[in-house]
Amino acid sequence: MAKEEFKVYNSMTQQKEIFKPKNPGKVGMYVCGVTAYDFSHLGHARAAVNFDILYRYLTHLGYEVTYVRNFTDVDDKIIKRSNELGEDPLKLSDRFCQEYILDMTDLQCLIPTEQPRVSDHMEQIKDMISQIIKKDYAYAVDGDVFYAVEKFPNYGMLSGQKLEHNRAGERVAIDSRKRHPADFALWKAAKPGEPSWDSPWGPGRPGWHIECSAMSAHYLGFKFDIHGGGIDLIFPHHENEIAQSCAACEESNVSYWMHNGHVTNNNEKMSKSLGNFFTIRQITERYHPLALRHFLISAHYRSPLNYTVWQLESSSDAVYYIYQTLQDCEDALSSFQEGNTEQNKKPPKPTPPAMECIKKLRSEFQAKMSDDLNTAQILTGAFQDALKFVNSSLTSLKKKLQKQQQLSIIQSIIEIEKEVKEVLGILGLLSSSSYAEVLQQFKDKALKRAGLVEDDVLNLIEERTQARNNKDFAKSDKIRADLTQKGIAFMDVGKETVWRPCIPTEPVQVDQKAAAVEEKQEEQPSEKVSS
Repeated sequence: MAKEEFKVYNSMTQQKEIFKPKNPGKVGMYVCGVTAYDFSHLGHARAAVNFDILYRYLTHLGYEVTYVRNFTDVDDKIIKRSNELGEDPLKLSDRFCQEYILDMTDLQCLIPTEQPRVSDHMEQIKDMISQIIKKDYAYAVDGDVFYAVEKFPNYGMLSGQKLEHNRAGERVAIDSRKRHPADFALWKAAKPGEPSWDSPWGPGRPGWHIECSAMSAHYLGFKFDIHGGGIDLIFPHHENEIAQSCAACEESNVSYWMHNGHVTNNNEKMSKSLGNFFTIRQITERYHPLALRHFLISAHYRSPLNYTVWQLESSSDAVYYIYQTLQDCEDALSSFQEGNTEQNKKPPKPTPPAMECIKKLRSEFQAKMSDDLNTAQILTGAFQDALKFVNSSLTSLKKKLQKQQQLSIIQSIIEIEKEVKEVLGILGLLSSSSYAEVLQQFKDKALKRAGLVEDDVLNLIEERTQARNNKDFAKSDKIRADLTQKGIAFMDVGKETVWRPCIPTEPVQVDQKAAAVEEKQEEQPSEKVSS
């Protein structure tokens, strides 16, 4: 497929620009990952999912993408947590790196080309610091190395922050040894009991910002296409990255800076101190990961995303409907193929309305995605029309039709299903499990939220059937209403009653106390993505 005129919003220029890679046909992309000292939260999930979609879409457009997403496994917070738990810092961070990878697998995020860790790139970090010192942009004091921000006249070019208004950085206490309060650490002298590495300035470890400059340069060079992360990384993290990289190499340049918005909870920014903080794992315990992914792409990636239980229930219902339609489609096509003895004949063309449906879906999808990944509107409009068309066509197949007409409808369903699956694949919503398995997983989660097991529901179906046979419609209606309130819907299909998950009339809230992660712990700052 020909490449679209893909436009992305560049935080540096604060406008949408047509995407043009530095090397034709190839894209280099670096995204700031997590500081691995705890289970990852919804802010981490949002960044990962949105940049995963960017990765998928660039690949769809035919680019060869080198996607680098780092792990910070050497950091103050890791050391603090390891001291609290009496665990080796690198072992603790490795444990949470693995937990993050499990979460990303659940959320259907593709594995990046590279997932470097700070602890594996000390030589590259030290080499870059040496280069910065050699070019007189940094100075060593008592085993620490600080970047001299006044040496870099373009400091503030990304964030718009004026140097005279800058503080010493969000993670760093003001130090009288600094030449300017905004100077930040490139290397920190070792303290007793902390992990350290030998260096020309004495034993120590890297500052927060230098790691990404060193690792992005190592894997992508000093000039690459996309650098991404949460909006709260613009300052100081990405601002400091620019300063460091330009000091080490004058030709350093990132073409497009991309940032995703915050996740809020009932319109308040998620934080541990407010007790409204949810990890990915806490959500996927109760909701299918596909429902969470659907929710995370339900707003434009640059907009704030407000978490509510209603939103998650709505996403769960939407994905269930998609998979039920695909399952019905598969059942109908399978049934047709079993009874069709003329499979070797040339298939008929889809109907004109089906062709129009496909054209509209393809056109709308490409238009929205090429407009700065506008996923918020992808699964509405033409996509919903396509699902309705499939369901309507499946109903038509149950009628008595001429053979050629039936074959044309079947071919229409096949072609639309193919287009729907392509959209789902690019959005990361197409599971490797069978449709039936995914639907059962959704039902299991719905039962868990309702505090029921399937036998409970089947017994209530039987009880309701008896009530209806006895013309006790008040009891029948109450059973149905009670279950709908819990997110379980009854559907009467002929003489049989089946059930499916639905949006509950009163969705059960996640326990805020259970969701708060170690209440005594101080509020976590950005940790390299929006929190």
